[in-house]
Amino acid sequence: MGDSIAVEGACLTVVRQTAGSFTVDLAPETLTRTHLGQLEVGAQVNLERSLAANGRIGGHFVQGHVDGTGVIRERCREGDSLWHTIEVPAQISKWLVPKGYVAVDGISLTIVDVLEDSFTFMLVPFTLEHVTLPGKPLGTRVNIEADILGKYIDRLAGGLIEAVQD
Repeated sequence: MGDSIAVEGACLTVVRQTAGSFTVDLAPETLTRTHLGQLEVGAQVNLERSLAANGRIGGHFVQGHVDGTGVIRERCREGDSLWHTIEVPAQISKWLVPKGYVAVDGISLTIVDVLEDSFTFMLVPFTLEHVTLPGKPLGTRVNIEADILGKYIDRLAGGLIEAVQD
């Protein structure tokens, strides 16, 4: 009770728990920013417990603060890996950089390319076997969380640009 858990990459608070399930509340902001309100009963979801402060970090800081949603536009195999192209709105795309980080449905990923309205990444075999993303059809909405460093830099640079213009 009271612990945070990421469901499809969105940080939620456990309000009830049984031996085999848990319950969370969804605020209007969560329903607006994520695809959680579109899930059907019984849908498979990615789940991840919060990182303990003394834990090992094996990727980037995924906070569970979803910036918005994107749409799965393309997939193609290359060897035993699977390419994905995700369409995103400009307000998210501005924070993405090649070889930078992004979380898609809570999965910490390295961006390969950033295009005008989308970005690409590859899923390796281990990830393919342990997340729900490969089973989602093209056109499915996914939760996107850009790397926090890009958002901070954007905010600070915006403030600096405004100060210089004044």
